[in-house]
This record gives sequence, C-alpha cells and structure tokens, in this order.
Amino acid sequence: MTMTFTDFKGKVALITGASGGVGLRIAEKMAAGGAHVVLNGRSAGNGAKALEQLAAFTDQAASMRFAVGDCSNYDDAVRVCAEAAKVTGTLDIVVSSGAQGAVRPMPFSQMTGPELVIAHNSRFFARINPLHAALPYMQENGGSMIMVGTDAGRHATPGESVVGAFGAGVILMTKTLAKELARHKIRVNSVSLTLTSDTPSWDRIFNEKTFQTGLFSKAKDRFPFGRAPNAEEVARVATFLASEESCQVTGQTVSVNGGLSFGGW
Repeated sequence: MTMTFTDFKGKVALITGASGGVGLRIAEKMAAGGAHVVLNGRSAGNGAKALEQLAAFTDQAASMRFAVGDCSNYDDAVRVCAEAAKVTGTLDIVVSSGAQGAVRPMPFSQMTGPELVIAHNSRFFARINPLHAALPYMQENGGSMIMVGTDAGRHATPGESVVGAFGAGVILMTKTLAKELARHKIRVNSVSLTLTSDTPSWDRIFNEKTFQTGLFSKAKDRFPFGRAPNAEEVARVATFLASEESCQVTGQTVSVNGGLSFGGW
C-alpha cells in the first residue's frame, strides 16, 4: 500500500541523505503530493539515479534537483540549503535523514579517542546542521522540520554507546527546538528508527561480517510482527509529521520499531 499526502503542492522540500533508503522514500511521497523536491547526498552519481527514480512520482520533474554535499560539514549544509531555496526563494520542509556514521557500532572499550569524536560528529552534526542552515529561509513563513534518528537513543544495546548518545541528543533537541521555533510557526518532530530493511544500512550490516552484524542478527529475530520495519513504513510516518495532517504536532519523537521495544521519554 502506498499512502499519498496531497498538501505538499507548491512547497519546497529538502531531504538530506536521500540517495536511497528512507530519505528517498520520503522524497517520493512528497513529490507525489506536489512538492518541489531537492535531494541531498554525498555522491553525484547516486544522486542522478535517485532523481531518475523520483521522476516517476511527479509531474514536476523540472523543479527537482540534487545538491551534492556532506551535511556533517556546516559549510556544505549552508550551501545545500541555499541551493534548495533557489527553487522559489524559500524552504517549507526540511527532512534531515541519512548520515552514515564514519565509525560503526562497537564496544566502547575498543574505540580510540579520535573514533569517539568522529563517531559522534559524523552522525549528530549531519542531523542538526541542515536545520540550522535552513532557518533563514523558514523563519518568515514557517514550515516543518523532521529529523530521522535512532531508537538507540531510548534503548541502546551493547556497542551502541555513541549511537545512543547521538539518538538521545536528537530526541532532546527535537523538544527544545520545537519550543524555540514555535514563534516562527516552525514545527520540529523526529522519527526514531530501529533495524530497518530496504535501506543501505541494512545492506551494510548483513552483507559484511562485523560486530554490528552479530548485534543486529539477534534483533532481527525478535520483532513481534515477524519482521523488521521497512523504509516505506518509516517514510509514511515521517511524511505524516511533515504534512498538514499533523499541524498541531510538534516536539515529538515517534518510534517506528515494529514493537521491538516500548516506553521512552
């Protein structure tokens, strides 16, 4: 089943980390709803493939574009947001997704000092830089910001100390930014992921033999519904939070985890 939201017509939506997986699924839904979609990623080649795939979901292919950049670098994030705003002069929606960690999950004791810094920065700043860089284009007319985080921020498992810290930071920033930006009519929400199929992360985890493979192989067999959530199912929730269907929802983090864990804060 494909859900289509129809209230994105004419809006400019920037989706970072959108060469594939959850980000691209979100972009497809927004494009189908009439948005001018700008994708971001680090590879121009992957971006061209993503745009080709996205064109099937919209009659506004001419307004779509791919902005190359690594949003863990603030200058790149500024440039990406400026390029997205060129479509109509403003930004209405920013979805901060993607951001493959430069260091994989591993026991804390096995990480070096530099790896601790890199592991955190490559995830956390890639998530918040696009939101900060987008503010000059959103403060006048308002809009919606979505961060795609991780359920490790609520229920970290061994090997996810830094990933959990990043996830918890996203959850708390979602609450704080929602309070700060409400006066600008900007809503801020997050989607919290667990192991998710049909994503580049899934392929990396199960196509290679690492500590992470063993960690998530156990989790894969514990989903109460018999399988992990997929990228399409996560995208439905993220798109709902960005849409006018959720116009009174802000400061919230929704877990899409197939019942693997409950509770939270």
